Amino acid sequence: MKDLITFDDFTKVDLRIGTILEVHDFPEARNPAYQLYIDFGELGLKKTSAQITTLYNKEDLINRQIVAVVNFPRKQIAKFMSDCLVIGVVNGKDVLLLNPETKVKNGTPVN
Repeated sequence: MKDLITFDDFTKVDLRIGTILEVHDFPEARNPAYQLYIDFGELGLKKTSAQITTLYNKEDLINRQIVAVVNFPRKQIAKFMSDCLVIGVVNGKDVLLLNPETKVKNGTPVN
């Protein structure tokens, strides 16, 4: 287990629901990854890279809702600037995306 945090620490993390609109190959990434363009409603369009190529093909990701941290500083990954962090469960080399059971409004906070 990681270090204990306070509830105030947890409330600083802004988790939101977004819908993947575009998926592109990312050959410059160190590990196989996709570039994702995600609609977060009133927060706008954000992009990120995700190492999810073993379980997901590009076509199946379009219009899929995901959970992401949207208040990290931008991070450069190869020649690509990432605006958010998609949340998933790491199972060996596979990453399983977390998502709501039913469709919700883009930008909805996760509490």
